[in-house]
Amino acid sequence: MIIKPVKTRVFEEGENLFSFVVEYFKKLPEKSVVVVTSKIVALSEKRTAIIKDNKTKELLIRKESELAMLTKYVWLTIKDGIMMAFAGIDESNANGKLILLPKDSFKAAHLLRKKLQKKFNIKKLGVLITDSHTMPLRSGVIGVALGYAGFRGIRDYIGTPDIFGRKFKFSRTDVADCLATGAVLVMGEGNEQQPLAIIENAPIEFCNKTNKNELHIDIQEDMYSPLFPKLDLSLNKDSYEN
Repeated sequence: MIIKPVKTRVFEEGENLFSFVVEYFKKLPEKSVVVVTSKIVALSEKRTAIIKDNKTKELLIRKESELAMLTKYVWLTIKDGIMMAFAGIDESNANGKLILLPKDSFKAAHLLRKKLQKKFNIKKLGVLITDSHTMPLRSGVIGVALGYAGFRGIRDYIGTPDIFGRKFKFSRTDVADCLATGAVLVMGEGNEQQPLAIIENAPIEFCNKTNKNELHIDIQEDMYSPLFPKLDLSLNKDSYEN
C-alpha cells in the first residue's frame, strides 16, 4: 500500500471542495482512495464559529455533541458515535476561528466521490474524510475516519478459520480507521499544509453502497460499556449509494 500526501495552498472558507481537489489531482487511477482532511470539508461548508468567551464555547460544544462531560483537561464528548475531545472543534490552523466538524462526513464523501468518478471516468474509487483523535491511555493522536464512500469500512473474519482451523468468534478489522491513521501520519498535524492524500494498492473491497453504521457498536454490546453506564446513543441508519 502506498500513501502519498499532497502539499497545497491554503484552503479558504467557503471555497468549492471539488474544484480544490481537482486542482491537485490531474488524474486518478482505478482502485485508489482520495483522502481529505475534515478541516477543509468543514471550511467548504462554512462550519466555523467565533467564540468570545468560555460560556459560549461550552454551549457550542454541547450543541455539537450527543454527550459532553467536562474533565480535568478537556471536554470529553461523543460526536457522531465517536469519542473525542471538544466535539472535534479545532482551533489549530484556523486563523482566529473555531472549525467544527463537517455536518455529515459520509454524505460529503459520497458527493465528492460521484463528482470525481464523473470527472476522471473511473468506477472503483474511494473517498475518505479524516480527523485525528486520541486514544484512552495512549499518548499522541491517531487518524479516524469521520466518513467514507466507495469501499467497505470493515473486514469481517467471524466464522472463518485461523491458521489452525479454529473459527474466529469476534475478529473484525476496522479498515476505514486503519487507512485514516496511515493517511494522517503522512499528512501531518502541524504546518505541513498537506490536507489531501492518495492511497494506492490498498487491500480493500471497493463497493458502491456504503453503510455509515458498519463500524458502530451499540453501547450495550460494547466491551467498554461498564465505563459508560448512562450513555444512550441512537444511531442514524442511513446509507449512501450511487
